[in-house]
Amino acid sequence: MSVILVFLLVMAGFAAWWLSHQRMTAKPWLEQGPLGGFEGSDRSTLPTAKIGLGVFLAVIGALFALFASAYFMRMELSDWRPLPMPGLLWLNTGVLVLSSVALQFSLIAARSDEWHLVRLGLTAGGIAAVIFLIGQLLAWRQLVADGYVLAGNPANSFFYLITGLHGLHILGGLVALGRTIAGAWGSYGPQKLRLSVDLCAMYWHFLLIVWLAVFVLLAGWPADFINMFRQSLI
Repeated sequence: MSVILVFLLVMAGFAAWWLSHQRMTAKPWLEQGPLGGFEGSDRSTLPTAKIGLGVFLAVIGALFALFASAYFMRMELSDWRPLPMPGLLWLNTGVLVLSSVALQFSLIAARSDEWHLVRLGLTAGGIAAVIFLIGQLLAWRQLVADGYVLAGNPANSFFYLITGLHGLHILGGLVALGRTIAGAWGSYGPQKLRLSVDLCAMYWHFLLIVWLAVFVLLAGWPADFINMFRQSLI
């Protein structure tokens, strides 16, 4: 239960940060000037696409929180034998961070109408995401070669399930990112492109946070902390 609460707090923090950038707390009736003419009025109404994506991310967060809870409950049983963390996951994590940074760079460039930088950031982010997925597959291959197959142990099954589920969400994001990249080369107008880049960056930052939580979970650090806490109370 504590794991779920911590995960939900992290997701709530992300949501608060996001909403703070959408003028959701603005009071237009206190603004100076004629109705509808105040500065930033074009951002006062949250686009439907952002609301939909926010709801979708909330569902994803709840799903991963449930898997984290099941992971902790299952590891308490005697047949649980944790598998070693492939060192490649550290490199993959760094690549995903770079992908998220590239998307944020593209978003900043879109707000400044620097479209050549937008294309550069989107392309770099997409390439880094593809490298991340390839790295995840190589990590799987390494574990299988070392004898840690899917059905060998419950810990193995959870590892492949959780990392695979995250990889599928990255793959789905790449489809949307590919459409945005294609639109950045001429088929999207400035307003539509800004929104599309904003949505991609939001999705990518969320998946990075989820992956960091998954990485910490699979590394066993929360379990070590809980064991240390329990021993300190004895």
